[in-house]
Formats: sequence, C-alpha cells, structure tokens
Amino acid sequence: MSSEKLHISYNFIHKLCQETAVKIREDGKPDVIVAIGGGGFIPARILRSFIKLPGEKNIPIQAIGLSLYEDMENGEDAIGKEVIRTQWLDFGALSQHFDSLIGKNVLIIDEVDDTRTTLHYAVSELYKDVKEMAEKLGRQDEITKFNIFVLHNKNKPKRAEIDFKMLGGGQYYAARDVPDAWIAYPWEAVDIDEHQKQAERQGFV
Repeated sequence: MSSEKLHISYNFIHKLCQETAVKIREDGKPDVIVAIGGGGFIPARILRSFIKLPGEKNIPIQAIGLSLYEDMENGEDAIGKEVIRTQWLDFGALSQHFDSLIGKNVLIIDEVDDTRTTLHYAVSELYKDVKEMAEKLGRQDEITKFNIFVLHNKNKPKRAEIDFKMLGGGQYYAARDVPDAWIAYPWEAVDIDEHQKQAERQGFV
C-alpha cells in the first residue's frame, strides 16, 4: 500500500457521481438504492439527484450497516475476513413504494472497493433475502437485478469475489480505479480547509 494519502474533495465526489449517473441511467433507472454505511451515504444521496429526472418520483434510499470483524488473535491475515451485520433493510418502509425487492432494479453503493469483503457480503445477503422471499411467494421467475457503484476501486488482490450470477444482469460501476493507497474522504476530515488544500495539491478537485 502506498504511504501517501489521496485527499478527495467534495466537489470531486460530486463530479464522479454526476459522470457515472449517466451510465447507470442508460442501463436502467434503479427502483431502490441501498447505501452501505457510513461511506455510501453521501455518494448515494448525490447520485440519486443525477439519476432521477425532473418530474419522476424520488428513488428510495435504504441504509445497511456492516462492520469488519478484526480477529487480532489470529494474525493480520484474519483481519477483515468476517463481516458483522449491524443494520439491515427496513422492509416495512420499502413496502410503501413496492411490495418487495423481487424483480426490482437495486443499486448498492459504497465509497471504496478495497478488499471487496463488504461488497461480497452485501450482495450475497441481499440475493439470499430476495431468493427466499421469491420462493415463499412462488415468484422465482422474476429476475432481481443488483448493480454496484463505488467511487473508487483499489487495484489490488481482493479477499472476496462477487458472484456475477447473483447480479441478475446488473453491472459493477467504479467511478475511478486507483492504486492501493489510503483514501481520505472529506466527511472524515477534522480540518476541512486543510483537506481541501491537499486535494487541490493532488488534483482531486
């Protein structure tokens, strides 16, 4: 991993979302956005503004919380291998918009694809939830599409891979591929003015 931090400005994130929203919209407007907390929240909100056209209904945003379990006793190789679910979909709230996720176009959003452990878990668990519900309701013939959007994909070996059969024809969108470096996002900054200066120096504005 590179020792230099990549400082990303709010403006740059805004532009990345605007740029990728065109591709996502062309492939089909999502019925629901699932933001992985906490890094997926802000990109999800910005992206929705560009995907939704004037006069259309808002795309509902649901939040899920996932944490990586750090097994310090078993050494560095074990760190981040287990994902713990801390918050999941509110199906009651979703029912106000549609009956279920079955047959819908779902967009999963996170800020960075690092080890891919979290994304793998999110896709696998959402796919499992929808599959179980479809079997219960006798709706196995309806295809649910899962798409993935990240601001940055790190060019590095991943600890988990996504089974693209689960995506149901959905796409993986990474606004930018970056080296395996420490990415500093603006919502993590204590001194936002200094963060902005660093982003300008590095060209991420």
